[in-house]
Amino acid sequence: MLQRLAKTGVACALHWTGADKLIGVLRHSRHMPLVIGYHRVVEDFAASVEGYMPPMLISRRTLEHHLDWLGRRHRLLSLDELGARLESGEPFDKPTAVITFDDGYADLYHHAFPLLKRKGIPAGIFVVTDLIGTARLQIYDKLYLLLTGCFSRWGSASQELARLLTHLEVRLHHVGNMHSVARDPFTATRAIVTTLSQPEICRMIEALETQVTIEEGERSELHPLSWEMVVEMQRAGMTIGSHTKTHVLLPNERWERVLDETASSRQALERRLGTSINHFAYPDGRFNAATVNWVAEAGYRFAYTTCLHRDPNYPLLTIPRKILWENACSDALGRFSSPLMSCEAHRVFSSVAKCRRDHGERGLAGWKMARPVAPSRSTSIARAEESTSHPG
Repeated sequence: MLQRLAKTGVACALHWTGADKLIGVLRHSRHMPLVIGYHRVVEDFAASVEGYMPPMLISRRTLEHHLDWLGRRHRLLSLDELGARLESGEPFDKPTAVITFDDGYADLYHHAFPLLKRKGIPAGIFVVTDLIGTARLQIYDKLYLLLTGCFSRWGSASQELARLLTHLEVRLHHVGNMHSVARDPFTATRAIVTTLSQPEICRMIEALETQVTIEEGERSELHPLSWEMVVEMQRAGMTIGSHTKTHVLLPNERWERVLDETASSRQALERRLGTSINHFAYPDGRFNAATVNWVAEAGYRFAYTTCLHRDPNYPLLTIPRKILWENACSDALGRFSSPLMSCEAHRVFSSVAKCRRDHGERGLAGWKMARPVAPSRSTSIARAEESTSHPG
């Protein structure tokens, strides 16, 4: 609460004095398109957050506040329109914004799509292709739900989690001590998903499934889109893009997996939708120099991150996005705050929250030796207030 009060106060002061716009000018945000990303869209945030990760959620009501605020101040473009402007080098003389959604949850179709259609707003939708039309969970959702069940049963979460990692012979590199990792299921999920390769995560899931089960009620709101939903949204003017086949964090995987996840997902979408797929979003915004090269080789023309770092060789494959959720632009009382939204739009908070990720060539195991570079309201809410990081 104190952190939200302080952030709201700073945002109001900056907005009333015009300093937010000045910071935006200094950061050249007026001449950069504002690409915003969301994940799940739910009817009731308070009800949904009881058993889920807060930074992945936004209510339909709050999303409408965001869209209305942006619509009054920005020209809203589709991803294809944005790409054409970027490729042509045409300057953005007026504030421009693009709306995107990651992962491809069915609640996007039920709650966001009708809102977008009614307001005539185009959007980009990045889907995990192997999950479309199935009842399977996103890998990080499955891990989170299993950890939540285990944390409620374990006497000492840090000891039990450390014991499990030792048994599986996997290590969480570059993270704090186990007590900080195991302080709640959300933090543990973040540490595991961002550190381990997908085969290692799957081994953890298999081990956790021997201790707890996920009830059907926990799964019901997490179903992915069907192909029929995807086709309907595409025909209504939404741009469909890839978010890999299985939602892998590319820098954690070997080059063979990276190329398959990027190229095969693009091919699957083109077969089912009958159109060229040009847009890609990095899961969790994670990328390095090697993965950007593989995204280029897979045939994408535009790719989107979650930070301001750009690859000088592929600026159109490292287009920055701002990820927002329910509380990102809400004041201490939970009400939508225009000053906070303005500060987010002008990237005010990005100027003090520097990207701490490694975007160099390390991290993609074995890629150099294999092939040359391509030439071309719970504790979780409190944690979310500290960082808007998300697994999606």
